[in-house]
Amino acid sequence: MSSLGKQIHMNRIFRHANGRILSVAADHMINYPIGMPEPLRHIEQTLAAIAEGRPSSITLNKGVAMRCFAPYAGRIPLIVQQMALTADRVGFADHAQPEEVVAMGGDAIAVAIFVKGKDELNHMKHLADTVRKADAVGLPVVPHIYPIVEKNGSMVVSNTPEDVFYAARTGLEMGADFVKVPYTGSPDTYRDIVSCTPIPIVASGGPRCDTLDDVILMLRGVAASGAAGTTMGRNAWGFPDIPGTIQRLKTEMGITD
Repeated sequence: MSSLGKQIHMNRIFRHANGRILSVAADHMINYPIGMPEPLRHIEQTLAAIAEGRPSSITLNKGVAMRCFAPYAGRIPLIVQQMALTADRVGFADHAQPEEVVAMGGDAIAVAIFVKGKDELNHMKHLADTVRKADAVGLPVVPHIYPIVEKNGSMVVSNTPEDVFYAARTGLEMGADFVKVPYTGSPDTYRDIVSCTPIPIVASGGPRCDTLDDVILMLRGVAASGAAGTTMGRNAWGFPDIPGTIQRLKTEMGITD
């Protein structure tokens, strides 16, 4: 029975005819390293604008979903983020469990983890534990996996092909249903990773692009790689016309409602 429930949830998220997704994440937390982005300070208004753009799904933290998502319930798939963590500190805060997400009507649980760092094994174990609990209640798990490396004395997310492949393989080996990892910047190297990973790979939106044209250029590379799509944060709600931006990005991914 749990496998049927999981398939129903997956079909809701990956419902578009071409099998791709353009999802939007607004799960940036109070511990976000660069501070709370201005659009997320006004989360209800921004969420309304995101919903107007009709993304494939929306990723939110539990509390925001509980208090703000009701107007869109049943209209847009909901993914609930489980984790709060930062690259410069060991440990993480776990604030949602699979059974809670199911009770909220969510279609997947996201688990943000870092790999290639000092706390890697604890992050891997936590992901594997979440997969085990989620499988029992028919809930898909999508880890957001970021390989981190030291650069100029700081820990930063790496997008080198080998590090991104390692991240994607971690999601597969821990039992995830689909996985979000950084884009390498090259459709050829990303295609190699996609071809070696027998679960859908979704590219993370990455750092804020200066212009929408820059975002579109990146999306075209993601699409050319054969990836399952992308989950955008700042590169979707960071532009003034949020609904129009989402619609434009969907068009670039060949997604029609």
